[in-house]
Amino acid sequence: MEEGVLVRWTKKEGDKVSPGDLVAEVETDKANMDFNIEDEGVLLKLLVKEGDTVKLGAPVAIIGNAGEDTTALEAQAKGGGAAPAPKADAPKAESKPADAAPKVAAKQEAPPADKPAAKAAAAKPTAGDAPPSSGKLLASPLAKSLAIELGIDLRTIKGSGPGGRIVERDVKAAADGKTETGDEAARTPSPPARSRQPEAEAEAETGTALAVRPVDALEAGDWVDLPASNMRRRIAARLTEAKRDVPHFYLQRSLDAAPMMAFRARLNDLLGDRGKVSVNDLVIKAVALALRRMPECNAAWEGEAIRQFHRVHIGVAVAIPDGLVTPVVRDADQKGIGAIAAEVRDLAERAKSKKLKSHEITGSTFTVSNLGMFNIERFTAIINPPEAGILAIGGVMDVPVVKDGQVVAGKRMTVSMSCDHRVIDGALGAKWLQVFADLVEKPESLAL
Repeated sequence: MEEGVLVRWTKKEGDKVSPGDLVAEVETDKANMDFNIEDEGVLLKLLVKEGDTVKLGAPVAIIGNAGEDTTALEAQAKGGGAAPAPKADAPKAESKPADAAPKVAAKQEAPPADKPAAKAAAAKPTAGDAPPSSGKLLASPLAKSLAIELGIDLRTIKGSGPGGRIVERDVKAAADGKTETGDEAARTPSPPARSRQPEAEAEAETGTALAVRPVDALEAGDWVDLPASNMRRRIAARLTEAKRDVPHFYLQRSLDAAPMMAFRARLNDLLGDRGKVSVNDLVIKAVALALRRMPECNAAWEGEAIRQFHRVHIGVAVAIPDGLVTPVVRDADQKGIGAIAAEVRDLAERAKSKKLKSHEITGSTFTVSNLGMFNIERFTAIINPPEAGILAIGGVMDVPVVKDGQVVAGKRMTVSMSCDHRVIDGALGAKWLQVFADLVEKPESLAL
């Protein structure tokens, strides 16, 4: 997470707040999160409005003692730099130990003595942004990410943050300095001049001017740039990372879906008004059981080891207006088909209204993506790291098939398994698909 939308304030200016109080709701790329305060005092000033997009670590409010002057901190929050020293007659806030200081920017630290006693409450940092320990490179997570993106060596940068910590502005300054040197530009040869085509020379000799418009030379107004949502930007970053860093390969198989469709019809007759079972619910159960039988595929690459999971948590890709979320059905191998169906319906409904909690969209060990309801026959999906596989489900199609030497009407479903080759080899993936196929084509085993 690098930024979020402050959806709603639950406290107003002048309210007293205590550690643990819910003060706001923040919309991340995939869910709404609670923003709980970690300090005690009075909410003196709200610095952002509901609906504003806020960078991680940016001040969102000021807390202190009732009646305290917040002018200096408001100016500082707007980019005015360090706050000036308070006037001699400025009221003093009650003293607090250093470990009770608020989290400002991306670090927890006691405010300097020359700052006003009021404190700016900031968006919470990520778990990885802990106070630096001695002997390690002191840099914020955002600075590290930006350095990788810009190709900057953090060891060459002197940090301007607290305790010499390297922060985002230090990396940007280093990048600007690198650009201004022009060393790379000086070493890049100019492209050779293109020779004129005979037709162009003939045109010039006769005095006829021929203006050719390049295909990509669009006029202003020929397009519109639509702002990407937080979710769409996160999806773009994650999938680019997955495609770039994970060695994908794909296995496809056409399955006889007639037994599964008949089994589903019998189940729905039995369930009646208690809810219907979808093809996707049966697929989730089959995937979970196949992973339980072949735990080698219920795994992830961990750099120097393959982490094999003891529990089977299935991510279910759900399309929503802003993009895609993947709520998780935990311990899917141990749940009945009806329970899976009810849970998936609930998760999908809350996903579309962005009411999922963080623990409901994290921790999957394998993912299922189904486009069959859109009459897509087959497709391949991008792996959701750190998982080692994802199964793409096509629609159940009525097709002619050969059975006992005769051409008859049949129902077929094509599935495509995307595998991380570091964890799942071709033969292993093929064996897993065979186990999955047996479960789908003999669906009574799903109820065991």
